[in-house]
Formats: sequence, C-alpha cells, structure tokens
Amino acid sequence: MILYYNRKGIGDTLIVYFKEGEKQAVQTSDSVTRIYDAATNETLGFNLSNASAFLGTQESGQLKADGALIHLLNQKIERAGFDATLPEICKPMIVTGYVKEMKKHPDSDHMHVCKVDLGDEELDIVCGAPNIDQGQKVVVAKIGALMPNGTLIRPTVLRGVASYGMICSARELALPNAPQKRGILVLHSETKIGQDFYERAAHKMNV
Repeated sequence: MILYYNRKGIGDTLIVYFKEGEKQAVQTSDSVTRIYDAATNETLGFNLSNASAFLGTQESGQLKADGALIHLLNQKIERAGFDATLPEICKPMIVTGYVKEMKKHPDSDHMHVCKVDLGDEELDIVCGAPNIDQGQKVVVAKIGALMPNGTLIRPTVLRGVASYGMICSARELALPNAPQKRGILVLHSETKIGQDFYERAAHKMNV
C-alpha cells in the first residue's frame, strides 16, 4: 500500500494505492473515491479529497503509513459508506536482501538474473548493474514500491526473462551524496535481510 500526497502536482488529494487492475472504475461518496476493478470488484485504492484538512502542512511525497493516520483514514472511508478499509500493518516495500544466486542473462552481455532472498520470500530479479555479485547484501524495491522519483515498480520482462522487483542504486534511493555512476548500493555484510531499508539499515551502508 502506498500513500501519496502532492498538492502542487495533483491538488489537495491523498492517493491511497493498493494495486493495478485490468479495468478501473470509480465510486464517489462525500470526499472519498473508491477505485476498483470493474470485473472483480476488488478495491484498488482510494482518493481522499480536501486532504490538507487532516494532513495539515504535510510535504509532498510518500507518506508514512503509521497507525494513527491509518485509523483516521479508515474512519473517513467507513463514514463515506465503503466496506473496504486500509490494513493496520503495512509491510515495507523497499527492503534489504541477499543475492543468493546469480547467473548470466541468456540474451544479454551485461545483465544477470538474480535470486534474492528477502527473508520471507525470494524474488527473481534481472539486474544490469556492473557491480552486482552473488553473496551481496543489497536494497530491493518490491513490486508496488514507489521510488523517490515517482516511479512505481512493476513486474517486467527484460529480453525474455521475467523480473519481479529492482535492486537499487544509492541514486535511485535518493540518498545524500549518492554517486552518479552506474552501480547498485552494496550494504554491509552483517546487515539483516528483510528489514525496511530507510528505517533500520541506512546507517550500515557500505558504498
């Protein structure tokens, strides 16, 4: 789940994003709009207008989904008459991982196919960084993650091989003084995997 607010860019609306759907439809009640899949009726997200009334002077960008905010949003969604609510606990989408396996891409001279262990799951990710290697601790943006530059991570196919996430560089993570050259961010070898990178692992960077 992603919470995003940018008053200058899109107006005074808080966007709550769950996932994409094949054919989107909308329902609006009061100041809440539910976005759902027209074929399955699955809720894909919500738009809450007049968001500054409850967000105050919130800066633009992705919002931290803390318990107090989730509780407030769920109250507004329920009062608008919608049954779907937001999860109280949100799993981090940009996490630390371990490159468990790596092999050459069958149709590329510079890309590699990696199996990355995130603790509770393993992802197959195609990576073109020149410094990627087996045995590294890295930062992974999972499917559905919103990157600092506004890019939403989606499943992709790179030269015939499916990729389910992105192994990140310091620049893609918008870290201060990030090098501009190509290459993923390699973390300290003692970094625990599966952690929220921004909250728990940033101080252990080994660039």
